[in-house]
Amino acid sequence: MFSLRSFATVGGMTLMSRILGFVREVMIAQIFGTGPIADAFIVAMRLPNLLRQVFAEGAFSAAFVPVFTRHLTERGMSGARIFAEQVMALLLVALLVVLVAAELAMPWLIHIFAPGFDADPMKFQAAVLFTSITFPYIVFMSLCALQGGMLNGLHKFAENAVAPVILNAILIGTMWFIKGDALFVGEALAWSVTLSGLVQFLWLANACRRAGLALRLPMPRFTPDAVQLFKLMIPGLFGASVVQINLAVSTILASLHAGSVSFIYYADRLYQLPLALIGSAIGVVLLPALTRALRSGDPQAAMHMQNRALELGLVLSLPSMVGLIVAALPIVTTVYHRGAFTYDDAQAVSIALMIMSAGLPAYVANKALTAAFLAREDTTTPFRQAAISVAVNIAISFSLTLPFGYIGVAIGAMVSAWVNAILLGTILYRRGFLVLDARSKRTLPRLLLACAALGGATWGAVYFIWPGSQAGTEVQALSLVAIIAVGAIAFAALALLFRVVSIAELRNLRRKR
Repeated sequence: MFSLRSFATVGGMTLMSRILGFVREVMIAQIFGTGPIADAFIVAMRLPNLLRQVFAEGAFSAAFVPVFTRHLTERGMSGARIFAEQVMALLLVALLVVLVAAELAMPWLIHIFAPGFDADPMKFQAAVLFTSITFPYIVFMSLCALQGGMLNGLHKFAENAVAPVILNAILIGTMWFIKGDALFVGEALAWSVTLSGLVQFLWLANACRRAGLALRLPMPRFTPDAVQLFKLMIPGLFGASVVQINLAVSTILASLHAGSVSFIYYADRLYQLPLALIGSAIGVVLLPALTRALRSGDPQAAMHMQNRALELGLVLSLPSMVGLIVAALPIVTTVYHRGAFTYDDAQAVSIALMIMSAGLPAYVANKALTAAFLAREDTTTPFRQAAISVAVNIAISFSLTLPFGYIGVAIGAMVSAWVNAILLGTILYRRGFLVLDARSKRTLPRLLLACAALGGATWGAVYFIWPGSQAGTEVQALSLVAIIAVGAIAFAALALLFRVVSIAELRNLRRKR
């Protein structure tokens, strides 16, 4: 069952990770600013993370979780464990081949992924060095995706949700204790990324053992079940990973303008907070629940879960979008404006944040909509729609980057998210897999009214409360808390007044599993 408790478990752990992530980004901004070493380290983080999100957490998880859940339902724990072992053996061989090839071809990869770095030899060499160190992270994280998928299939979400906290904690510890010039600290951070992958793998291996799913490593064999899984993964390389593919396009185009990689990166880290809390949590919890309902022959339960997931996603993402747009400059200034990060940088990042935040509800909806296809083991349809949205992103970003720089990149990513959501929703509706029920139809217009009031309240709070960029960090932080509180109280009051949600419904959701 898609339950608020499961959503809260994943969202709460994700919140902890994101809070540590904010601390990490503040420290990185203070040490590196938006200079060449910052751009090099961001690419070194982004390239293995891109592959992790596209392959491990995107295509692999999208295909593995429904199939593993089906094996649990049809063959029990023993059959599901054997299937997971077969997949792990083949996956590890493929990962090691990719790792060796990538390490040998790293300069060419940086040429492709960040072509603008060629103009700055120091930036280029630093990017090659850092990325060579961080690339083994993809091996550990792909194995973590398999282990996390097994735990999610058992509806054990907490251990997998805790794993990202480890990365941020290790990076924060490194920056706290390691001192030196920017290049030295950047190299130390790169090693810390790979170390965190190993620690996360060991953490989840222990969690699987305690859940009765300790895996052995058999000889790699292409069994029929493993072949079916990898066939499902091929279109899923695009279908489940639109955000990451668009981010890669953005990075490539942004690298052509000095500082633009950092502007997009810092904005992305802020807007990823609600996206991860809402979208990722919905996707993680909804997919195994939908799969079980469909396998049990209960399409009405699946439809109900789909409606509630979309409703919850919009109730949380629309006000988040409004808040990020209206209070972008105070947020960016409070979080980043110190050390090497200037006020001009804050203004640039806030513009990128406003544009990218406009796509937040679409990205969250994509998580819920994509799960409806994946639960039916259909990875081809999301792939086709993702290909269209990526083409839209490339066309818009390429045409707008030359005249507008990073602003064009942000616009392209935002528009493509909405294109993808509209396409997925339309296809589900035509196939009869998504029909909005009376509750969803009643909630949406009331939600829009509450969000409009939220925008007005937040704008007024920024106008009257925000002390400006020259105030101290403590004053800015207290002012930002006050601005957020005003907006949150206004939205909560109006949401209850307009019956977007009711206290009784919140109590009932809390009690249900």
